[in-house]
Amino acid sequence: MEQIAAAPGTMPDWQSIRVFLILERAGSFRSAAAELGISVNSVRRRIGDLEALIGAPLLTRHVDGIRLTAEGHAILEAASRMEEAAFTLLRAGEASPFSEAGEVRIAVTEGLGAFWLAPRLVEFQRANPRLTVDLRCAMESADVLRLEADLAIQLTRPTSPDLRVVKLGRIHLLPYAARDYEETYGLPAAPEDLTRHRIVVQASSQTIRLEDYSRDIPGFPASIPIALKINVSSAYYWAIAKGAGIGLLPTYASAIGARVVPIDNLGRYSLDIWLTYHPDAERIERVRRTIDWIRAAFDPRRYPWFQDAFIHPRDLPTVVKGAPLPDLFAGFTAMTP
Repeated sequence: MEQIAAAPGTMPDWQSIRVFLILERAGSFRSAAAELGISVNSVRRRIGDLEALIGAPLLTRHVDGIRLTAEGHAILEAASRMEEAAFTLLRAGEASPFSEAGEVRIAVTEGLGAFWLAPRLVEFQRANPRLTVDLRCAMESADVLRLEADLAIQLTRPTSPDLRVVKLGRIHLLPYAARDYEETYGLPAAPEDLTRHRIVVQASSQTIRLEDYSRDIPGFPASIPIALKINVSSAYYWAIAKGAGIGLLPTYASAIGARVVPIDNLGRYSLDIWLTYHPDAERIERVRRTIDWIRAAFDPRRYPWFQDAFIHPRDLPTVVKGAPLPDLFAGFTAMTP
């Protein structure tokens, strides 16, 4: 069907620009349609209208996706500036005297969200009854610049200069195994013994790769038998706790409730925990309250396993101040001695 040329001076509508941006990021019409929740034909129609308005093709289609033309790259740069201006407008509108009510979206790695933040939300919500928390637990980092979340807690430090980045603490990890696994297979006496054991790994973008963990450990085998790969932390934790094999867990895993034991002779690893948000978000009362709560929830003075210095799990009960260590994870299963 022949496209009708737009009248001179006609401005592109924001919805078509947004479809173009998402299409470029998704890489294909089908992926963009799925993300937008519309049909592939609707995406094509929006792009066709935009091309008619611009007067030039913005992309070419290939078997493996789309490629931007020179005109498409020029439009992409301008469209990105429009998107940022739109987000700035939204953030400015939220900075009102009534902004202590409403919703705050927190993106967090699945393990920290499920085992650490979610149990602490009750106290925060009681203090802020007019606020709704949308806790999004996933192993992929959210883009707070594009308002995928108001706040993001992640294990990789963002590099954008437009973000406010706060170090919340550090998570320390050790190899763990279930007591049932120890009774059945024993524990490795040295790294070389791992070739005779079953290994469970977590496969996602914000986890430690086995090669990173083993790089500085003398005697760590070049190849070890991996029994199970899991992409989310909760399933990973329970697989280890049920005896599926040896895997890396945070040092506070001993307190969550399962009968797991740390293995001391296989090295240790640490990752910094980062809170990121747009600087304008601090002017929104409900977001600022949430930031303060998150920083308190990771306060290493109260929760010493988040300190920069490593503390062995057996020493944690003696250094935790305030509530007894088992009470911090009440609601899972009882801590066993």
